[in-house]
Amino acid sequence: MSEAFPFHLRDADEAAAESPYTFFIPLREERVQVDVGDLVKLGFEYEWQTEEYGGERMWVRVTSRTGLSFAGILDNEPFEKGLVLGLPVKFGIEKILSILWANPNAHPLVEEEKGYWERCMVDSCVIDDGVPVQYLYREEPEPLEEGETYPDSGWRIRGQFDHASAPQLDDRKISYLALGAVLNRDDSFLALLDAEVGSAFERNFQTGEYFPVD
Repeated sequence: MSEAFPFHLRDADEAAAESPYTFFIPLREERVQVDVGDLVKLGFEYEWQTEEYGGERMWVRVTSRTGLSFAGILDNEPFEKGLVLGLPVKFGIEKILSILWANPNAHPLVEEEKGYWERCMVDSCVIDDGVPVQYLYREEPEPLEEGETYPDSGWRIRGQFDHASAPQLDDRKISYLALGAVLNRDDSFLALLDAEVGSAFERNFQTGEYFPVD
């Protein structure tokens, strides 16, 4: 921590547990191999009034290690005024968001986790209010527009019809976002995502299972 510009480091394990379908970090088996000379990305959360960003993800070069505790120096030029290149930083293994190995050949490639970045349309109350998913169907995806990175999956997802926290179906707001963002709230339909266009499913809340519907 800097006395003049206080900050704390984001807990990578906690963040990954909160958003398992959109927030990916190296396996613990990889993080325990980090040593002097490697670069690790850390999440700096600022505790002062910043101009634009409340935090930044930046690279730190490891300079020493004791057990699972590390020391390093900031290897990025921060966007926000406050921290500076070369700032000493101490951190634990649980803070590591990403790794750039000093000697990549010494570390076998690890298969990347599947990211659910394709877009879907979903009742906003599923994301904002924790309303569980009840019904979903897949239609022909919308074409990818200029400037968009991730395609439309074609999935359309509705929250529980009679949920006390949700507006009536016709009054609900709709969000267009990554499937992973919905799965972070409710992953009960994960096994259905490879179903073909034209598929539709409804959830039986007594059994927790989905059944196909016309």
